[in-house]
Amino acid sequence: MRVQIIAHTPEPEQTVAAAAKLCYSQAGAEELMERLSQSDVDRLLSRLEQSGHLSPFEHASFTFSIEGVSRTLSHQLVRHRIASYSQQSQRYVSQLQFGYVTPPSVKGEALAIFTEQMESLQEAYNKLVSLGIPQEDARYLLPNAAETKLVATFNCRSLYNFFELRCCQRAQWEIRALACRMLDEVRQIAPRLFLHAGPTCIVQNYCREGEHGCGRLRARSN
Repeated sequence: MRVQIIAHTPEPEQTVAAAAKLCYSQAGAEELMERLSQSDVDRLLSRLEQSGHLSPFEHASFTFSIEGVSRTLSHQLVRHRIASYSQQSQRYVSQLQFGYVTPPSVKGEALAIFTEQMESLQEAYNKLVSLGIPQEDARYLLPNAAETKLVATFNCRSLYNFFELRCCQRAQWEIRALACRMLDEVRQIAPRLFLHAGPTCIVQNYCREGEHGCGRLRARSN
């Protein structure tokens, strides 16, 4: 799995703070950006978080390049609808040598079975293409394990929701790994903006899964 931020709002923390301050100021956003000190930004972001007034967070966005993930992951990712996605097409991109993601739980005899099936599907796909079947139809054979590439753009508020759900220990392993890497990436650019982003058990001291939780919150409390 490879995750990299390829574009983002310049000065995202200042942008969010200026947008929030604009609501209560006669000055314009450009002037406010010039006036804001880092302590002003920190104070404003803290106030927004505490009040739950997160609409200004939507003014900062981040675009990610995501590679080496499965179609299983991408099917989950696009359920986060307040985001924009571009995905490598199996219709137009040849899959004559498709890569695939192997779950870490698949080991020993299970790994041999899994690998054998991937090779069988590859052989069948290639055979259909050689018989003149269009790639857009031959791809019906391809598994959820098939690797894909995406570009995804989220605003900061959507990322908060994404991290809350997908950094959770109850999330599926692959998308949890993606979410944690994305969180690491945005914190390098906007550490204060994402200071309180993550699963609720860590940042809000409650478990949204209730009785189905993983137990991490109880362990932290003891």
